[in-house]
Amino acid sequence: MTIKCGIDLGGTKIELLALNGDGNALFRRRVATPQGDYRATLIAIRDLIENAEQIVGAIRQVGIGTPGAFSRVNGSLKNSNSTCLNGKPIHYDLEMLLHRQVRIANDADCFALSEAVDGAASGADTVFGVILGTGVGGGIIVNGRPLSGPNAIAGEWGHNPLPWPRDDERPGPSCYCGRSGCIETFLSGPGLSRACASATGFNFDAAAIAENALQEDAACETLLQQYEERLARALAHVINILDPDVIVLGGGLSKLARLYQNVPHYWGDFVFSDRVDTRLVAPTHGDSSGVRGAAWLWE
Repeated sequence: MTIKCGIDLGGTKIELLALNGDGNALFRRRVATPQGDYRATLIAIRDLIENAEQIVGAIRQVGIGTPGAFSRVNGSLKNSNSTCLNGKPIHYDLEMLLHRQVRIANDADCFALSEAVDGAASGADTVFGVILGTGVGGGIIVNGRPLSGPNAIAGEWGHNPLPWPRDDERPGPSCYCGRSGCIETFLSGPGLSRACASATGFNFDAAAIAENALQEDAACETLLQQYEERLARALAHVINILDPDVIVLGGGLSKLARLYQNVPHYWGDFVFSDRVDTRLVAPTHGDSSGVRGAAWLWE
């Protein structure tokens, strides 16, 4: 029996999922991501695999989803919000450390692939997978295959400027990429918390903001409405360019159930069409989609 595993290399956690040939889960484990330490991150991945092999046997196929993309110039990672990975030949280093072939793709591509294969977007021709978490990313699946592009940046909508900005949104917060006003600075979890701190003086996370809004906290309700309208503008830009059948939200902010009703209510004002048939859906596999998609890289 061929056993494969997916690994989701995130900014705060590393998750491994081992699957059998039928795609059934055999073993799962999460550990905290070593902060700012490239070598320790590689070792954490190796230790997870070795631990899994003690339980399920030899793992022949390893797929990894990681933030960022690989440079076509030198093979090193670029554009990762886990900045200690940038400029490093992580693909080569992992294959040397693990003594086996490794397949690596952008974490948003893995998320989108999982949901397109057997998740919320199963059967759709064109899928845009969105990560709304510590960072903001996107992955594109066309006819069941990830779209990478000649620059390996297809779907990187988080580092475009927030479209149709209001006067009070210019120039926008500074981004780690060196620019200001990126979509990520407005729509990431830290971006929402920063907006909350500015408006209320409290550094609440998304879950706390949503709970306060349910308790009729006017300031938190206003923050969520502002977030939803900004997300609608950002996704309308994607629809105008890609026109996907389905948009699937992932990351911590995808758990805000109100997004799926409210965002499509707003985006019709910005999509260049007389109606919008694109579906906005929650992920079937939740925060396990990325790690499952990494394993699907071997299909």
